[in-house]
This record gives sequence, C-alpha cells and structure tokens, in this order.
Amino acid sequence: MTRVALQRSEETRGEFSLYWWDPQGGQHEELRYVDAGRAVERAVTLSRGPAAQLGMVKRIMITDGGDYTVFEWTHEDGITFPTERKGWR
Repeated sequence: MTRVALQRSEETRGEFSLYWWDPQGGQHEELRYVDAGRAVERAVTLSRGPAAQLGMVKRIMITDGGDYTVFEWTHEDGITFPTERKGWR
C-alpha cells in the first residue's frame, strides 16, 4: 500500500454510519462511526435477511463522516446509489 493510500485509509477509518427505515417511516441507527467494510457487510446482511424479505426493512443508507450518502438500498429497487456511470472507466 502506498504512503498516500495508507494515510487516506487512516483518515477515513471509523467514519461511516448505517441507518435503516421501517414501513412506517421510522429511522433506526444500526451502526455509528465504523469502517467502510463493516458498514457494507451489515448493509448486505440487512438487505438479504428475513426482515428485508418480509418488508420490515424498507431502506438502508450508509453515510460518511461528512454526512454524505455513499450507499442506498431500497426494498423496491435494490441498490439505488451509487448509480452505474455508463461510459466512465
């Protein structure tokens, strides 16, 4: 790992939070200030688990340390963000 990549990974460690929404629109904080890998693993588990299959988990969102959305999943559409960028490499 290069020095810059190592520094960047140290700077962003523990800056991700995961939230999910129930059918009534209630927001629930699942994880707070964890690394990106843990947040994504939990999002996959939530989106594929029994609660999601029964419609009890309607939306999942991961935000970064600046409170920007970096991932979104909805029960109806699956992954909605980030979107695929056609023509980009």
